[in-house]
Amino acid sequence: MTNPVFVLDAVRTPIGRYAGGLADVRPDDLAAHVVGELVHRNPGLDPARVDDVVFGAANGAGEDNRNVARMAVLLAGLPSSVPGVTVNRLCGSGMEAVMAASRTIATGEASLCVAGGVESMSRAPWVMPKPERGFPRESQTLHSTTLGWRMVNPAMPPEWTVSLGEATEALAGEYGISRAAQDAFAVGSHRRAAAAWAAGEFAEEVVAVPGCDLDRDESVRPDTSVEALAALRPAFRPDGSVTAGNSSPLNDGAAALLLGDRDAARSIGVEPLARVVSRGVAAVEPQLFGIGPVRAAEQALARAGLGWADLDVVELNEAFAAQVLACLAHWPDLDPEIVNPRGGAVALGHPLGASGARIVASLAWQLRRRGGGRGLAALCIGVGQGLAVVLEA
Repeated sequence: MTNPVFVLDAVRTPIGRYAGGLADVRPDDLAAHVVGELVHRNPGLDPARVDDVVFGAANGAGEDNRNVARMAVLLAGLPSSVPGVTVNRLCGSGMEAVMAASRTIATGEASLCVAGGVESMSRAPWVMPKPERGFPRESQTLHSTTLGWRMVNPAMPPEWTVSLGEATEALAGEYGISRAAQDAFAVGSHRRAAAAWAAGEFAEEVVAVPGCDLDRDESVRPDTSVEALAALRPAFRPDGSVTAGNSSPLNDGAAALLLGDRDAARSIGVEPLARVVSRGVAAVEPQLFGIGPVRAAEQALARAGLGWADLDVVELNEAFAAQVLACLAHWPDLDPEIVNPRGGAVALGHPLGASGARIVASLAWQLRRRGGGRGLAALCIGVGQGLAVVLEA
């Protein structure tokens, strides 16, 4: 018998463009901000009662300081008795944090946790391997930690270590996904995101970062069109179909959820947004990372005893338009109209470690606005993995 786990609150920053509105903010400060906001907006929450803070980050090499969760606890002013752990499942890290924290509560080892994720792709450092001997005379190579493979183990098969964009080109070819279909999907993402912002649908979950002149997601382009996207050059192959316009951009941002059991909800005095029903995790060949969510979502639905027709909302992270369309090809019973109704990462942005937490938070708030229902959040992960979570309100 497991304890029910509830999403009690959820917040996120606006998502900044690479070198944009949040580029001057350290990732540990971004994480601290959303953790602190959960405490600030829930006056019934005694921060000393938080059993653990679990945060995801795809990059721990710089100002994340390896354990950004613990840094966030201390910088947010929570008691030093509150622990913090950082998890890394690349772009699934934020959802991994939510899943890990929810399991801890479900088993009764915790009553109240904060789970989330953070990424500053703008501030990701350059790294250099240590030389094999002292005082080397040869030139050394710096590697960017912003995105993708670096310092690849030579034992890895070459087909596994292609770039995400090259892998998506192959996926588009395998599934017969045209450039026109990708561009149309991307335009729809921008238009839905712009409409949601115009309707005030993000007001309850997005919290501005002090000192930054950014009050909404910076990558949303409401005036984009299929014609404008069609003029962009392919980004990965000269004759390819994947472009900057039908891919998610590089971004900065953070998200955090307050998770608890019934006792925690009563003590804080809040009505839960949703209940965590089930989780799924799966893996595929690394170069097929784009369809990683397929089996993970099916696992989560099976564990919840649900089918696609039982869902009201689906949040599927949009790493690439082609990647989403490939996943949808596996799910013919899923109504595409309920997928990302407020836009997805192509428009909103994809700050790697934060995105998984962001889409779970978004799903919880959408179920609240609907007055209840069931939903699924899922995302693909570089090197061939997928995660999924089912919520019910």
